[in-house]
Amino acid sequence: MLIHRDIRPLSLLPVLLVVLIGTSCVATRPNEPAPTATSDSPREAPPPFPPPAPEVAEPRDPARTWIVLLGTGTPGSEPDRFGPATAIVADGNAYLIDAGPGVVRRAAAASIVSGLAALYPTNVRVAFFTHLHSDHTLGYPDLILSPWVLGRSEPLRVYGPPGVAAMTTALLEAYREDIRARVEGPERLRRDHLAVQARDVMPGLIFDDGILQVDAFAVPHGTPDRAYGFKLTTADRTIVMSGDSGPFDGLAAVATGADVLIHEAYGAEGLRDRDAEIQRYHASEHTSAIKVGQIASEAGVGMVILTHQLHLGGETEDALVDQVRLSFDGEVAYGRDLDVF
Repeated sequence: MLIHRDIRPLSLLPVLLVVLIGTSCVATRPNEPAPTATSDSPREAPPPFPPPAPEVAEPRDPARTWIVLLGTGTPGSEPDRFGPATAIVADGNAYLIDAGPGVVRRAAAASIVSGLAALYPTNVRVAFFTHLHSDHTLGYPDLILSPWVLGRSEPLRVYGPPGVAAMTTALLEAYREDIRARVEGPERLRRDHLAVQARDVMPGLIFDDGILQVDAFAVPHGTPDRAYGFKLTTADRTIVMSGDSGPFDGLAAVATGADVLIHEAYGAEGLRDRDAEIQRYHASEHTSAIKVGQIASEAGVGMVILTHQLHLGGETEDALVDQVRLSFDGEVAYGRDLDVF
C-alpha cells in the first residue's frame, strides 16, 4: 500500500497556553464496571479559556488511518524531542499510546500541523500505556488534568499493564486540593466531566470499539510481565508498535504482514564503544537498528518507522536508517516529533 508521509516544519507551531491543573478520576480494576461520577458542582460554567478546536486549512481524509508521532524522545533532555507519545487517528477518533512529557501541548500542536482535529486535547479520550517508566508517563497527569480546563466533557479511558489503575488513583490524590478548589471555588468546574476509567490489562485483546482493535503482547523490558507492545488494527491499516523492548524474536510473528512497524532503536555501532555495563543493559532492554531490520524483514512489513532513538555513539540519523536497511529493503523512516504517516 502507498504510505503518505507529511512533515511540517516546527516553526509553524503556535505558542499554545495550557495550564496544568487538577481533576477527579475513578480507577477501575479489570472486569469491574467503571463507576459513574456525579457532579457536586451547583451550576455549570464554561471553562475559563476554552479556545475552540483550531480550524485547519487542509484537513486530511477522515476515511484513512493516520499515525502521528507526538513525541519521539528518550529520558535525555533533547529540546526538540518531547517524551514518547504516538497517536493513531481513525474514523475521526484519536487514540494515544504513551504520554511522555509535553503530551497535551504536542497534541494541540499536532491538531494544527497535521490537519487532524481529533488530536485537539479535548478530543483525546482513549489512551494506552506500553509500560509505566517515567519517561512514558510523566505527561499522564497533564493528560488527565489539562483538557478539563479546555472543555473535555467525557471520561478518559486508559488501558495499561498492572499498576496503571493504582498510578491513576495516586495522581488524583496528589492533586486533591487543586481539584477541590476548582470544583468548589469560583471556577465551579464539574467533577463528572473529569472521570477516568483506568484499567489494568493483561496480554491479549484489550480494546475494540469497532474502529480500532488493540492486542497487547508482552515484551522484554524491565519487569517482563509489565511491558507491552501493541498490534493496532483498523479498517485500512495494521500497525505494530514495539514499545520499549529488548530483542524479541516473537515480534516478527506478531507483525507478519503488517503495514507499519513502529520500533524503538539504538545505534549498534555506537554501543560497542560504551562500557560493559551499558552494553549489557541496552543489549537486553532495547533493540539495535540492525535487529529491527531483521525483524521487519522476517515479518514482511510494509514500512518501518523508528522512534525513541538512542544515539549511543553519536550516530547520525542516516546511520540508524542504514543499519535497518542492512536486512530490510522496504521504506524506513527516521521518526521526528509531529511527523505524520
